Amino acid sequence: MSAGDSPNLITRTTEKSLMLLSGRAHPELAEEIADHLGIELVPTTAYEFANSEIYVRFEESVRGSDAFVVQSHTAPINEWIMEHLIMVDALKRASAKRITCVVPFYGYARQDKKHRGREPISARLMADLFKAAGADRLICVDLHTAQIQGFFDGPVDHLQALPILSEHVANKYGSEDLAVVSPDAGRIKVAEQWSKRLGGAPLAFIHKTRDVTRPNESVANRVVGDVSGRTCILVDDMIDSGGTICQAADALMKEGAAGVVIAATHAIFSDPATQRLKDSVAREVVVTNTLPIPAERTFDKLTVLSIAPLISQAIHEVFDDGSVTSLFDQ
Repeated sequence: MSAGDSPNLITRTTEKSLMLLSGRAHPELAEEIADHLGIELVPTTAYEFANSEIYVRFEESVRGSDAFVVQSHTAPINEWIMEHLIMVDALKRASAKRITCVVPFYGYARQDKKHRGREPISARLMADLFKAAGADRLICVDLHTAQIQGFFDGPVDHLQALPILSEHVANKYGSEDLAVVSPDAGRIKVAEQWSKRLGGAPLAFIHKTRDVTRPNESVANRVVGDVSGRTCILVDDMIDSGGTICQAADALMKEGAAGVVIAATHAIFSDPATQRLKDSVAREVVVTNTLPIPAERTFDKLTVLSIAPLISQAIHEVFDDGSVTSLFDQ
């Protein structure tokens, strides 16, 4: 039977539809990602009831779409995580074909293992919640530990801000005698990647101690490695209260460093981080915009680089069934 013989014959299309949705945690970043993709964000209604319960509704049909939900887990972190989960549930019930959670900053990532008995592994719980809500895939930026990728039962694209941060550092300080410094022994592998990007700059790390019963506190004991006369690039995944990174910068200057540049992906900037960094010996603090940085938390030596081009490229590759790994191939 030909199409002309049956007026009721349904014509099906296999054309995919990319839809980008944003929570309310960091709409500026989502808008920037949309601009790079050349699309508009899906209009969304979201608000709280009197008892603080969150309501979400999408104002366009998402049926059969390849949906990407952008939400960075910033403070108040529990509120925005809940909104993220509710958005995923709404997409699932509205028959989206595939749901990808774009999480520039993954909440509870530091709780990735048990330090003592009777503690939770909250990073695993987060992954379970997203799966239960209906997420098929995660896109994250610089997870606190790579093992978190294995917590989610599905594909996880782990993006790295290293190319963006290192390009800025190389362009600005490449003519100086550099050293790459890890703030602790656990991030030496990341420092090694930085070293390769900066032409084989020598490595050093800060030996520190931490009391697991006192959050956001550690003591920088000594510098391991030769940093004398060098501009030290002090690299980390996040800056929370700023105490650890500022202590590390002080330790480097005491060991004869010519200067210190702090580079980190996630600018959490919990109080009193802004004041600590502003008053620190660091020449410059370089971060990305995975988290919103309000005007009152900025300062003169802060440089904020956009992560939107990287995330938009990753979304494009996922949508086209391409290779996200190719974004990082040298």
